[in-house]
Amino acid sequence: MSTRIAFLKGHGTENDFVIVPDPENALDLSPAAVAALCDRRAGIGGDGVLHVVRSAAHPEAQGMAAEAEWFMDYRNGDGSVAEMCGNGVRVFARYLQHAGHVAEGDLTIATRAGVKTVHIAKDGDITVGMGRARLPEGDVTVTVGEHNWPARNVNMGNPHAVAFVADLAHAGDLYTAPPVRPAATYPDGVNVEFVVDRGPRHVAMRVHERGSGETRSCGTGACAVAVATARRDGADPAVTGTPATYTVDVPGGRLVITERPDGEVEMTGPAVIVAEGEIDAEWLAHAFG
Repeated sequence: MSTRIAFLKGHGTENDFVIVPDPENALDLSPAAVAALCDRRAGIGGDGVLHVVRSAAHPEAQGMAAEAEWFMDYRNGDGSVAEMCGNGVRVFARYLQHAGHVAEGDLTIATRAGVKTVHIAKDGDITVGMGRARLPEGDVTVTVGEHNWPARNVNMGNPHAVAFVADLAHAGDLYTAPPVRPAATYPDGVNVEFVVDRGPRHVAMRVHERGSGETRSCGTGACAVAVATARRDGADPAVTGTPATYTVDVPGGRLVITERPDGEVEMTGPAVIVAEGEIDAEWLAHAFG
């Protein structure tokens, strides 16, 4: 490992990330190192790390190298590995554009949830093809204090429990994961979304992301919320034959989610690079030690 590495900081609707360019996969990003990078007081600070690696150089992505040159090796803020991060894909694409690896238009990015199609628009917004939602059967219940809600089980490449509530304040502080029953439904943990209506095809949400706590935004969560809301509203595009588009407000901004009749879910929103620099060698040695 080099004694110093470059980093950038970016966010998508205030879901923020430490970006670590490492094309040849030369860095050993241990869980402890990722957690140190994401520490908001003793590190750089972020909801997660975007480890930027060429697909051909990463054993988990080599099979996707023919479709996507770059692999998003995403890690949660606690150092755990995640399958997918919707806001992270947009920021990852913005980094590739910032670094001169791609231009406006279409590209593909490999993730642990498969290859994602991305479009960088001239107006700055980025659209990500998030794949199809899966809706596993079975009743799920979310609890916060004395409140209990039925929740919709939605999988967007990672697991979500979507609960519709009367007031977002009922979600509590979301520092810790809200209990979800039956626990066996989510053996690896779950992202929990709390949702209120704001108007026709318009909702607002808060989210507890597994491994990160409450975040200002969650892209896969916004997609899960839009799909769950569409089913609640009787607007299943596979049945109606017309796309269902929802505006989803998150604490950090706004995302627009469209589910097409073929099941593909598309997410559109901003992505910003805010800083770049170099990690201090002494701190780095301590964090990775």
